[in-house]
Amino acid sequence: MGDSSLTSRDASGVERVLIAASGPGFEMQPVDAAGAPTGPVRWTADLAATALDLERHDRPRWVWWRTAEVYPVLLEAGVRVERCHDLAAVENLLRTHAGERFTSPQSVAHEPPRGRSRQTSLFDAPADPAQNDEEPGRPQPPAGLAGLRESHASQARRIAGIRPGQPGFPLLVAAESAACLAAVEMGRAGLPWSTRIHDRVLTDLLGPRPQHHGRPRLLQALAEEVSRLLGGTDQQPMNPDSPADVLRAFRRQGVVLETTRAWELKQVDHPAVTSLLRYKELSRLHVAHGWAWQDQWVRAGRFHAEYVPGGVVTGRWATSGGGALQIPKVMRGCVVADPGWVLVAADAGQLEPRILAALSGDRGMIAATADPDLYTALAQQALGRPEARQEAKIGLLAAMYGARANSPAMGALRRRFPQALDLLERAARTGENGGIVRSVLGRTCPPPESSWQDVPPEKALARSRARGRFTRNFVIQASAADWANALVAGLRRRLAAMPSAGSGRAELVFFQHDEVIVHAPATLAEAVVSAVVESGAEATSLVLGERGVHIPLAAAPIASYAEKN
Repeated sequence: MGDSSLTSRDASGVERVLIAASGPGFEMQPVDAAGAPTGPVRWTADLAATALDLERHDRPRWVWWRTAEVYPVLLEAGVRVERCHDLAAVENLLRTHAGERFTSPQSVAHEPPRGRSRQTSLFDAPADPAQNDEEPGRPQPPAGLAGLRESHASQARRIAGIRPGQPGFPLLVAAESAACLAAVEMGRAGLPWSTRIHDRVLTDLLGPRPQHHGRPRLLQALAEEVSRLLGGTDQQPMNPDSPADVLRAFRRQGVVLETTRAWELKQVDHPAVTSLLRYKELSRLHVAHGWAWQDQWVRAGRFHAEYVPGGVVTGRWATSGGGALQIPKVMRGCVVADPGWVLVAADAGQLEPRILAALSGDRGMIAATADPDLYTALAQQALGRPEARQEAKIGLLAAMYGARANSPAMGALRRRFPQALDLLERAARTGENGGIVRSVLGRTCPPPESSWQDVPPEKALARSRARGRFTRNFVIQASAADWANALVAGLRRRLAAMPSAGSGRAELVFFQHDEVIVHAPATLAEAVVSAVVESGAEATSLVLGERGVHIPLAAAPIASYAEKN
């Protein structure tokens, strides 16, 4: 699987360092790869100075409980850590691999703003229906240096025990820990954000910023229009923010709805629907990315989000504040490079279908990955018509996400790429029977609750099918997350090796699933483009091996995120 350290210069037996808070100072001790001490305990009152010296001369792999608790202190003092072993993140990987429940990591990288809420991607895998919202059994931090040392040694033994059956697991551990370092660095650097453009967008869509709390003028006008169309009056207006009010108002109009979700509203023939949908869209923008959001998350021209690597069960990142993974298209124009700088943006083209080709070993689908537009190649091979691209795309996505539709395109794909479709079916059957599935590197889906089938037969069947849809997609999405973390790890290493240019250094400032943005001096644009492309190729080789699968990662310098196609 290649070098599990994700660095080209790592040597076996390199000194590791354990660190634990101890009153106003810190204790450290060198240990070997198995967690056994190789030197005496060292105490320091100035962690930053000590860490800077160690990074310059020894290049250790730091071992600590949670990167988000320690690393911000070092970054603030100008110390960049090259490598670490995040005990909390790795403990989660090991526990789920052993069949225990998944517990979502917590971010403490920044001062927690009031009223923040955990946010994940809208495009993540469907949640396992057998899991509830509670997270019992969250790994607890060990006490002191001895506890950290014992935890590290225990993890080393368990990882060594996994290797015969899952040779990629050490790489998963290294990539997850590197992602934790990158997340803190990104949160501190911040995404360039123009408050001037942001204000203009909000004013154009919502009206001027209200002097006090309340709706902006244009949003208020829409609310009044919705209320009027649904029978509200000046004395008794209907509140469009209240689902109960909206449902009652429609019922009085002779329209019975189960919910106020957009897909259900769009099926209703009523003059209020268009205005209500527009109100809901703009209201979400006002709440999620309005002026209050700007006041809370944008400082000195930078949007500082709180990233949580492995924040969801598939390994994808989440955010615990700021909603960086949900920046709407209308706001992309706010992400603007500084004068004399550029944004180098890139994302992997059709990553998940290419991951499917690699995991299944389906020769036909592997050959199709040579085409920059995989769906066109699939349409040509399966349907004989390259213009049937959309049919092929919908059919394959339906197969990967477990849609019940059995379209002619899906049938053609099944006949042309039997190994690929069979992998999905086997993963689904495993889930339906209560089993677990794993990513290419060993990230493991949680098992169902022991009582998940203690329901009437008709509900048991529904639960079984729902879990099958979950596991069907998990193997693909979790493997894509493995690849993406390896990409991030390689890119941060290459960026750190670049010299500064004039006013600063190139920095990774945004990551979302398979997309990265680097903010760099314009003179380094070409070098950064090369670093992104090389990191993508390295991730493919490390995670997927030499299977002949091509994952294109097109990178280009742009002035604004809105320019990204």
